[in-house]
Amino acid sequence: MLHEFVEGLAASGNRFVLTSRYTARTARLLRDHSARFEVIPMAALTAEDTLDMLGLAAARGTEDADYLARTVQALADGRPIYVRAIADELAIAREHGGPEASDPITALASVLSSDGRLSRECSFCYELRLHRARGYGALKAILEILAAEEALTLTEISVRLQRTPGSTKDYLSWLEDVDLVTARHKRYSFADPLLRVWVRLHCRPSPPTDDDLAREIHRYALPRLPPHEAVRPEAQAPAEPAFAMAGSSGIIEID
Repeated sequence: MLHEFVEGLAASGNRFVLTSRYTARTARLLRDHSARFEVIPMAALTAEDTLDMLGLAAARGTEDADYLARTVQALADGRPIYVRAIADELAIAREHGGPEASDPITALASVLSSDGRLSRECSFCYELRLHRARGYGALKAILEILAAEEALTLTEISVRLQRTPGSTKDYLSWLEDVDLVTARHKRYSFADPLLRVWVRLHCRPSPPTDDDLAREIHRYALPRLPPHEAVRPEAQAPAEPAFAMAGSSGIIEID
């Protein structure tokens, strides 16, 4: 039905505006009708856009407001729904006059807690996209592998998954099809870095503790903070534990 629908739109003399949350599927669907459709990717928010969403437009000339906007934009990966969640959390802190009103890292930790707004959004996105793909259990296992360590090759993932490279390649293609995973130079990572943080925090048997939340948020945030002032040594996140793999798999690198 979807292909017939697109063919009908392409043959129509009318004009339509369509949206989709699935970038890879949209590109593949419209590949044979590229002359009829104009695909406009949703661009990431700029620091100026973020400043407007923070409600600090009147303070554009202040260095602190600009730095706050650049920080929120970097932490949210320029994604509007994430910027809005952090901005609303900061606005609540401003209403109460607390020091957290200018602390986007604390705001991010709050919205990614077990009952936080972004935690609910990430949970919805995670389940929705997995159910639109195939191989639910195996795909969850791959996402947990990439949550522990990113930029892995096909062979490295297949060894950890204990599946053949061929079947692993199929699983990865299904994850790419729903924009959960992206590949650069034959190495796979999460398409959404904040969703990776959510998987590390919440896709495990027990809810994260306050220490778990603080550690993961700082591990995510510190490399993304825009240059402003030196980060104190004591604020550095603990080193990520190495992944130990016993023995050699004997699988030939084919990717």
